[in-house]
Amino acid sequence: MKPKQIPRVPQQISGGFHDTESQKEFDPTFLPVKFELLKERFFAVNQWKSYCGEGFADFKLYDAEGNGIIRAPQIGDFIKIDIPGPGEKGAKGYDWVEITDICFLEDNVSESIMITCNPSKDPEDKHSKHISHFYSAKATSTFMISRTASHLKAAVYGRNETPNFNAGFIDIVRNFMIAAGGMIGVSKIQWKKLSDGFLDFE
Repeated sequence: MKPKQIPRVPQQISGGFHDTESQKEFDPTFLPVKFELLKERFFAVNQWKSYCGEGFADFKLYDAEGNGIIRAPQIGDFIKIDIPGPGEKGAKGYDWVEITDICFLEDNVSESIMITCNPSKDPEDKHSKHISHFYSAKATSTFMISRTASHLKAAVYGRNETPNFNAGFIDIVRNFMIAAGGMIGVSKIQWKKLSDGFLDFE
């Protein structure tokens, strides 16, 4: 199976990948209101865990200086990810990504919004330059929501997912185990809970 070719989603070059998508049909009369609610959920990064239930990673938004913030994400912001289970010592138990692209696309029949992230250093640690994530710096995760005349869609697209070996021995083992689990589909199960949760308006 090959990765989908989607505008503004980085090209797959090496390592693992996934295309995780959820879609729901709505009465066209109510779809605009539902999409506005979906956008609110999508931009409320600090609330993502609440759409997925227990056992899912927690997400917190930080600005470029490493300060926790409550607002819509911007390019240059960071997201701190608390994955259930053991963490990387250098990251104080957290994984970090930097928001490198935010894209809005719209035409007469559809609209989509994408947030692309890359594994990054810990912005709270001003002295560290090491990637604080189980994937290497070339990996990307693109979060997307979109609408058509009859459907809403939420998706996560992972590209170039390779383990981060630029770490201490214990962390290398941990990174390899988590990354390997992601490559065989464990992370896709987690992302599916998020994409499904975004569209659960009941």
